[in-house]
Amino acid sequence: MFKKILIANRGEIACRVIATAKRMGIATVAVYSDADKDARHVQLADEAVHIGAAPSRESYLLADKIIAACKQTGAQAIHPGYGFLSENEAFARRVEEEGIAFIGPKHYSIAAMGDKIASKKLAKQAQVNTISGYNDAIDSPKQAVEIAASIGYPVMIKASAGGGGKGLRVAHNDKEAFDGFTSCRNEARNSFGDDRVFIEKFVEEPRHIEIQVLGDSHGNVIYLNERECSIQRRHQKVIEEAPSPFISDDTRRAMGEQAVALAKAVKYQSAGTVEFVVGKDQSFYFLEMNTRLQVEHPVTECITGLDLVELMIRVAAGEELPLKQADVKRDGWAIECRINAEDPFRNFLPSTGRLVRFQPPEETMFQADTGKRLGVRVDTGVYEGGEIPMYYDSMIAKLIVHGTDRSHAIAKMRAALNGFVIRGISSNIPFQAALLAHPKFVSGDFNTGFIAENYAHGFAAEDVPHDDPLFLVALAAYMNRRYRARASGISGQLEGHNVKVGEEFVVVTLGAEGQNQHHPVSVTDFEDKSGSSAVLVSGRSYQISSTATLGQIRVQGQCNGKGFTAQVERGTAKNPLALRIAHNGTQIDALVLSPLGAQLYRLMPYKAPPDLSKFLLSPMPGLLVDVAVQEGQKVQAGEKLAVIEAMKMENILFAAQDGVVGKITAGKGESLSVDQVILEFV
Repeated sequence: MFKKILIANRGEIACRVIATAKRMGIATVAVYSDADKDARHVQLADEAVHIGAAPSRESYLLADKIIAACKQTGAQAIHPGYGFLSENEAFARRVEEEGIAFIGPKHYSIAAMGDKIASKKLAKQAQVNTISGYNDAIDSPKQAVEIAASIGYPVMIKASAGGGGKGLRVAHNDKEAFDGFTSCRNEARNSFGDDRVFIEKFVEEPRHIEIQVLGDSHGNVIYLNERECSIQRRHQKVIEEAPSPFISDDTRRAMGEQAVALAKAVKYQSAGTVEFVVGKDQSFYFLEMNTRLQVEHPVTECITGLDLVELMIRVAAGEELPLKQADVKRDGWAIECRINAEDPFRNFLPSTGRLVRFQPPEETMFQADTGKRLGVRVDTGVYEGGEIPMYYDSMIAKLIVHGTDRSHAIAKMRAALNGFVIRGISSNIPFQAALLAHPKFVSGDFNTGFIAENYAHGFAAEDVPHDDPLFLVALAAYMNRRYRARASGISGQLEGHNVKVGEEFVVVTLGAEGQNQHHPVSVTDFEDKSGSSAVLVSGRSYQISSTATLGQIRVQGQCNGKGFTAQVERGTAKNPLALRIAHNGTQIDALVLSPLGAQLYRLMPYKAPPDLSKFLLSPMPGLLVDVAVQEGQKVQAGEKLAVIEAMKMENILFAAQDGVVGKITAGKGESLSVDQVILEFV
């Protein structure tokens, strides 16, 4: 067994590999860029080596520097994680040639299956059903349009070396094919150093289901059941689960056996994933093989009780797989939510900056070898006070739950999301909460178009209807009562000016454009001083109890005998006196006032925000890679204005209405801050 390994990656996957290595008694070496000098994976590793500047092409994509770091520290093996160089055949081959073990498949397997164009050809030779398309690299946008038109729209434009949703577009017409080809090629070049792009027919209403395979150097290959990955936004997975609520045992077995046959054909060693597109009738077609560990591997670990990272390390060290196909378990149900640094209420724009608060829910899931897996697990590469840089992907953490069945797992995930505190940047937690509550998701009736169909016009607060909105009002009144009770007990108060705790309040929920709602509320404490109160709102009674203290954002307690987890904090950007209450993805800002105070508040005039429609503002920090218009140019609504690159993705800004460009205030190549003016309209 290795004594020391180097992790050629960053973020949560680097931390994940370090955790297993430590449990196995193996020393670890981290590599880091300028942007990651204080990152969590650097702190967790036994040693750390600086390898370059912040952009990944100047650090994490530099094979020479990674191999030099390996030799410098005496590491015997390299784990590539996912992304970056994990599926780079040349890197794997060089590592092998240098006498270093590559904790992943052999370079020839990566060459055969990691390249999407080559893998399609090999799959055809192996008589595996594949989707029709043009499986050679395309040279120009014009050629892309011709090929797309010949295949028939819609088509999928894909980077050959792509992954993680980068370098991928769906085109429904010639214009989208032309623009999509250019964006795909740029993203592929920046993310993977390989700008080859191909096109295939886009199968409508598909399910995206993948089979986890595992092979060793002794010719053994097994499959570890499937993962359902159909909940995607812009082809990036948002929620994954295992098993799939859709496929039958017969389909599962057929897909597994086909995945194993494909892996054996390329003498596959290590963990890998064979991805399939599955139709309504459970017919399935080979899509691609990911010759690495997947982001969503934890859900497979939950239902099988296996540590995939440990098995990868053992296989790379020459050991035989410790189990046969008949030994593979399928126990319970696991769900993973990707918690990303993006603002779902602003069309999921990337959100970078400092994590002022980062308090994940309590982890209750343990390693497989303890025999206890049901619970909550958090895989992350960040910490409170750390920074989310703009140079890498947007993932903050992966939240994983394991339940006895699907409904149990969904309930556990909703509770865990309620307790996940992130401040300083925006996250997609409200969106995740909405997905988990959607009737079609709950019933398992969805496909890869689920998000596009149900949130076609973006995501808004109204898309997360609370099943009991008055509970949020009652909780605001209850927490305010607790704050007032604490204030009343402070010594040294002036006589006659003591803080008094009343029982009658009005909760004013603050709406857009001054459209507020007033809720008369009474709060009566129970005499046993247990922290319980009876709250009466609009004829409904809520008996609430909690031990939450002042300043604690995560509030856990009981309401009418049922447990709840919510988030409560004082002060918002617009009103420092308001209470912000968040539960099950729904958020309200509320003022809790005395009846007289509420009466006076009604008389306060509404101050409208300034009109910024004459400005194009940068919606995120990022690099301005293109300004597509000139001063004096007339533009129409929907016309492309600028392109910003952030978190390895290109974000196109379009005109919201017709107008004339007045002054351009930011230039191509400039680093923008959020809300920085790019141009003005006249």
